[in-house]
Amino acid sequence: MRKAELRMNEQEKYEVIKELYDHGGNKYRAALKLGLTVRQIDRLLHVYRDKGKAGFVHGNRNRQPVNTLPQELTDQIVKLYTEKYQGFNFRHFTETLNEREGIKVSYKAVYTILSRSGVSSPRTQKKTKRKRAKDRLMKNKPDITGQNLEIAADHEVALENAHPRRERAKYFGELVQMDASIHLWFGSVKCALHLAIDNATGMILGGYFDVQETLSGYYTVLRQILLNYGIIYKFFTDNRTVFNYERHSRKKDEEDVLTQFGYACKILGIQLETSSVSQAKGQIERANGTFQDRLVSELRLENISTISEANDYLTELFIPDFNRRFAMDNRQFPSVIEAAPDPDRIDLILAVLSPRKTDNGSAIKYKNHYYQAYDDNDRLVCFKPKTECLVINSFDHRLFVTIDDKVYKLVELQKNQAVSESFDTPAAVSQKPKKGTIPPMSHPWKHASFVAQQKRAHQFHQYT
Repeated sequence: MRKAELRMNEQEKYEVIKELYDHGGNKYRAALKLGLTVRQIDRLLHVYRDKGKAGFVHGNRNRQPVNTLPQELTDQIVKLYTEKYQGFNFRHFTETLNEREGIKVSYKAVYTILSRSGVSSPRTQKKTKRKRAKDRLMKNKPDITGQNLEIAADHEVALENAHPRRERAKYFGELVQMDASIHLWFGSVKCALHLAIDNATGMILGGYFDVQETLSGYYTVLRQILLNYGIIYKFFTDNRTVFNYERHSRKKDEEDVLTQFGYACKILGIQLETSSVSQAKGQIERANGTFQDRLVSELRLENISTISEANDYLTELFIPDFNRRFAMDNRQFPSVIEAAPDPDRIDLILAVLSPRKTDNGSAIKYKNHYYQAYDDNDRLVCFKPKTECLVINSFDHRLFVTIDDKVYKLVELQKNQAVSESFDTPAAVSQKPKKGTIPPMSHPWKHASFVAQQKRAHQFHQYT
């Protein structure tokens, strides 16, 4: 028979009852000492007589409570929060588990599971954060006590709330931070300055003014980088489309910066990393501050009041001077930049792609105009109604459409005929508009791959 191991309170009961049973004594005194009634003392005397020391072990010792969640379910809850629902407060997360995942658990259970796993709710109060910091310090540094523990808890910052300084990249072109700064740069109306800065050297690789933060602005900066330097390794930019998706119930595909720009980067082989934390891309934020301090004054001094004049001054004078003053010579750094394609192919890559469907008249509606598809021989190509296609608006504003892995030219269908065969001269009738050349299908314009990129771009943010 196994030896009975008693806990402190159980051991005290056992010793008092054993003494009372073996040597006799006052039951009222024993009841007062143990905080029990005389009836309970009589019950314990019977337990000692029948079972001995083992009778004082609690009956639920080493038993799982009936409402304990399986370990597999506990691990699943932690994984769901950290990978899919990160940022939810715990009560919202509990409701989502019940409604979306079909996991019926209480708020208290979720709170306990996540807290024991070291996960804190975004709505955790300062008092709770400080208490957890003290517990963490006592666990990692048991020698800290008293006033030193209080001071350490006051000074410690959780890693998820801190923005520690990081080393710069080793190679030129390894990491380029990009952002847009909306400011009163010139004139009386605010506009957006799109900038890209190399992390290793601090060089400004591209800049462009636009009326607001737009896909066209980011494309222009990327085109400057490709023409002047080549294909970089990685972009690090903000998550602006996440906030737009929260504001708009139906967002136009051509305004979807995260998908459109991400798809262009995928074609070029450029990695794209995003973050909504401004401190994570502190280098470009500091550059924006320097530009706001210096560029505004210089534009005012030069009496510049239009975007076109500002862009000329920015690229021809200000950015070269900025790099000369503040950036390091990129020739002193090993480079990971690869050669860029020719300018015509760049214009095709930096395109705006929009999924569409053909109508009953074999036409495609795009930006409130109707277009028809033509092949290499300038022959009209007709398709069944509701055929899925992908309209491609290149950087230099050429329009194409891809259907079934084939590229066609798009020609606008006018509301009225430009030339009448019955009343105009034969010379005027014979004139046909030039329709341009069709790029080869080696270009990765495919409807399925674009839709896959769109889903992948917003998969992480669909629940935030």
